[in-house]
Amino acid sequence: MQKLTDIDLKGMRVLIRVDYNVPMQEGRVQNDFRIRASIPTIKHCLNSGASVVLMSHLGRPGGEFDDDLSLDPIAFDVEDLLGIDVHFSKDCISKESIELSHSLKPGEVHLLENLRFHEAETTNDDIFSLLLAQHGNVYVNDAFGTAHRAHSSNVGVVKHIESVAVGLLMEKEWTFLSEKLAQPEQPYIVILGGAKVGGKIELIHHLIEKADTILIGGAMAFTFLKVQGKNIGASLVDDENLAVAEEILSKANDKNVKIELPVDVVCATGMADDTPWRVTNLEDMKSNEMGFDIGPETCMNFEMLLSAAKTVVWNGPLGVTEIQSFATGTQAIASAVKVLTDTGVTTIIGGGDTAAAIEEIGFKDGYSHVSTGGGASLEILSGKVLPAFEVLNGK
Repeated sequence: MQKLTDIDLKGMRVLIRVDYNVPMQEGRVQNDFRIRASIPTIKHCLNSGASVVLMSHLGRPGGEFDDDLSLDPIAFDVEDLLGIDVHFSKDCISKESIELSHSLKPGEVHLLENLRFHEAETTNDDIFSLLLAQHGNVYVNDAFGTAHRAHSSNVGVVKHIESVAVGLLMEKEWTFLSEKLAQPEQPYIVILGGAKVGGKIELIHHLIEKADTILIGGAMAFTFLKVQGKNIGASLVDDENLAVAEEILSKANDKNVKIELPVDVVCATGMADDTPWRVTNLEDMKSNEMGFDIGPETCMNFEMLLSAAKTVVWNGPLGVTEIQSFATGTQAIASAVKVLTDTGVTTIIGGGDTAAAIEEIGFKDGYSHVSTGGGASLEILSGKVLPAFEVLNGK
């Protein structure tokens, strides 16, 4: 893949696919992590004498205009981060928007309206791709969050622009999630959380081939614990994948990969802020109690195992972090992994819920890499080839 730094950008119009699919509330950005992550690439282009056209989606409007999902408010956040005015067009492929892009002077930025207001974006329509391509004479993909989707703005547009490259963010995501993990420095320890086993079957099978130890928390742990015959009270179980969990445990044993599961939990009879909770060993859980976080003994076990690591990958919170009572386990492990980073261990945080939990704690800058993509990071860690990288590599 051609890198952004390989191209002479002076006098060019650079069309950048960014990922501004950020949480919004009443027309205001609630978390600008992904916007901030795009700024180095934009600044590099501007400092190289180019003008910049930004395109992104927001939410799932289903091919129709939705004022609540307009990118217009995001233009103000981009302006604040860049320190310059940003032009905005109310449609991404209108004649007016294309003419505005062509009129840009070096150092100017133009943000296009939500790509998914057109159904043609998600169907990778060739005419739509061709119209998007009219905005620039250089194309840069810096939207890792959509790299696992074959859409017009990250796959279709590539064949209509001669000069294409990966952005600085995409390059960093590739370096950490693919190159560094092709031959990870051992011991290689993986932390997995989240709700269901089903969504991470391929990931776990892929990791068993490389990891030394896999620490499992979150609701998905109870599926494995049930297979082992442990008492889990009324905790959530992925019943459809009990046989898969049993197969994973067996494969890990054959490969001499240690899978570590919780021995105690923070449990309650319901998942609410005001529901009474307690810490208990698994065997003492009552039949109406559900585990919503890993307990202190489990935290100590995990921290002890992590202390030997040279590479750590973490995908999925270890409890229901939206509720403070059930966020302690994730906070404790986040702190332990941050300390490892400070000692030179390579620490990689998968995107989505894990990144959000880390940011909530205030540790977002404490790791080797925090991914901006949830589904994309899951797929690349599972060993899949992502369409956005594949098409750039083919070019």
